[in-house]
Amino acid sequence: MTRREFITLLGAVATWPVAARAQQPAMPVVGMLMSGAPGLPFLDGFHQGLKEVGYSEGQNVAIEYRWAEDHRDRLPILAAELVGRQVDVIFASGPPSARAAKAATATIPIVFTSAEDPVKIGLVSSLNRPGGNVTGMSLFYVELGAKRLDLLRALVPKSEVIAILVNPTSSTEGQEQLKDLPAAARAMGQELIVADASTESDLEKAFADLVQHRVSALIVASDLFFFSRRDQLVALAARHAVPTIYFERHFVTTVGLISYGPNTNDMYRQAGAYVGRIIKGEKPADLPVIQPTKFELVINLKTAKSLGIIVPQTLLVAADEVIE
Repeated sequence: MTRREFITLLGAVATWPVAARAQQPAMPVVGMLMSGAPGLPFLDGFHQGLKEVGYSEGQNVAIEYRWAEDHRDRLPILAAELVGRQVDVIFASGPPSARAAKAATATIPIVFTSAEDPVKIGLVSSLNRPGGNVTGMSLFYVELGAKRLDLLRALVPKSEVIAILVNPTSSTEGQEQLKDLPAAARAMGQELIVADASTESDLEKAFADLVQHRVSALIVASDLFFFSRRDQLVALAARHAVPTIYFERHFVTTVGLISYGPNTNDMYRQAGAYVGRIIKGEKPADLPVIQPTKFELVINLKTAKSLGIIVPQTLLVAADEVIE
C-alpha cells in the first residue's frame, strides 16, 4: 500500500462515525397539551406506560410540554405551537385540551384523557372505532355523580341539604354532572343545591355560603380546576367542617374525607402505552377508546374522626383503601 492510499484509508475511517450519526433517525417527539399547571401526579403513570412499550424520555423519545396554567383560552395557541413543532403524537389531558388539539390538526395523531363522554363531545365517532386521528381514555368521572351522592348519604345519613360544587366555566363538563344528579337526589328525597366556583376567591366564598345555608355535606364535581386546587379545597372543607366527597383519590391522600372514581394513574399509564404504540406505527383509528373497568373507593378515617363521623362497616368493607 502506498503512502497516499494509506492516508486516504485513514480519512475514510475517521468519517465513519460522523456518517453513521448523520444516518440515525431523529428521536420521536411527543407533544403534551395540559390545561393545568406542572406537577400533575398522573404523569408518572404516563411515563410508565411509555416504558412498557420501550420508550423513555430523553433516551429514545423527547417530550414537548405545554401548560395552560388553568387559562383555557391559551389552549388553541399552545396546540398550534405543537403542530408547528411537527410533533409525532399529541397527548391532550382533559376535554378542553383534547378539543383544542383536534381543532388544530387532522393529521397528527392525538391521544386524550376525558372526563366527559368523548362521543358526545365530538372527539371520536365511536368508542370501538374512533376514526380519524384521535383516540384515548374515557375516565368516566361525570357519570358517577349519583353513586357519589349515594356514598355521601351513607356516610352522613342525616344530611338535610347536600350541595354540589361545579365550575361554571368548564364548558359542558359541569353542566353534564347537573343533568342526572338532581333527579337522583329527588328519588332519594334529598335536597340538593348548586354552588359555583371558577377562581380561588370563588372557592372561599362558596364554602362561606355553604355554611350560611347549613349544608350538611358536599359533592365536588369533576373538573381540572378543582383538581389543581385540591389542597385549598380539602383545607376549606376541614376549616368549615363540611363532609365532602371527591372524584379522585389524591384529594383523600391529602386529608380529604372520601373519594370515588377510576384509577386515574392507571388510565394515564394506558394513555402512555397508546402514545408509544402510535410512535411504532399503529393508527389512532384502530385503537378503541379505553374505559375504566374498576372504580376506587378511598376513605380517610383520620378526617372522618376529626368531623365526628363514624364510617359504616359496609363502607369500610367496600373501600379499596382506608387511610388510618
